[in-house]
Amino acid sequence: MAFAQVVIGPPGSGKTTYCKGMKEFLSQTGRKVTIVNLDPANDFLPYDVGVDISDLVTLSDVMEKLRLGPNGGLVYCMEYLEKNLDWLKGQLDKFKDHYFLFDCPGQVELYTHHNSVRNIVTQLQKLNFKLVSVHLVDAHYCSDPAKFIGVLLTSLSTMLQMELPHVNLLSKIDLVEQYGRLAFNLDYFTEVLDLGHLLSHLEEDPFLKKFKKLNEALIGLVEDYSLVSFIPLNIQDKDSVLTAVKTIDKANGYAFGDLEERNLKTLMSCAVGADFEFFKTASVQEKYMQEDSKPLGEAAAAPEDMDT
Repeated sequence: MAFAQVVIGPPGSGKTTYCKGMKEFLSQTGRKVTIVNLDPANDFLPYDVGVDISDLVTLSDVMEKLRLGPNGGLVYCMEYLEKNLDWLKGQLDKFKDHYFLFDCPGQVELYTHHNSVRNIVTQLQKLNFKLVSVHLVDAHYCSDPAKFIGVLLTSLSTMLQMELPHVNLLSKIDLVEQYGRLAFNLDYFTEVLDLGHLLSHLEEDPFLKKFKKLNEALIGLVEDYSLVSFIPLNIQDKDSVLTAVKTIDKANGYAFGDLEERNLKTLMSCAVGADFEFFKTASVQEKYMQEDSKPLGEAAAAPEDMDT
């Protein structure tokens, strides 16, 4: 039996940086970790890779020989890997008793409606891999209500398509307000609270105001499933990483060994403050957000009472 994270998310969400930081963190706890690069377009790897899809197929070769664009080339590479799973199995067999991080491509279509990645993880499960899908989303999308709704739909579609235990992470949480202040406190976005409050902000945009009924329908779809929530993550903050690790380990059933348990306690003893183990959203907001974000209570006010 082997445990693994399938790290997915849009381009630029920080998947490769996440894999590097997660490996370093888990290695400190005594866990033997190897990274599997499944992105044939990833020419620069900042970590020591255990298994690299580039040894089987590369995006540049596919684009040159088959005259495909980057999107079509990535689809072909994943289909090619699906046809050559014996190669992947042989590579993975070299790392007995390891914990795996699968660094996946950033093309969203591969996880929302194309079947190759889902078929690959299904075959891995048959090989007795205990998998969890770790979906990274750039935190700055919270500053744009329209984009945040799009992120929610993408996350929901990915969860339903992949059919794996699933953890959504708001990556780069330290940059959450880089493109503007949030309309509400951070817990509104991480817990995906009453999304109807976003409609008043969407109506402030003359272009988006025309799509009020569509936005209401999309919001209703997300709320009807009640599946999407997020964990804030700063991969350089061990408090934040530990919270993510605990959630991910619960999702795929990983059980701590004695050595790792002792090392985790050592890491935790180095933390300052009583909230280290859970790294509550309130402490994240205090670290990375300005003080005047609106609490949810203000969101319930009538539109004419709200600041524009």
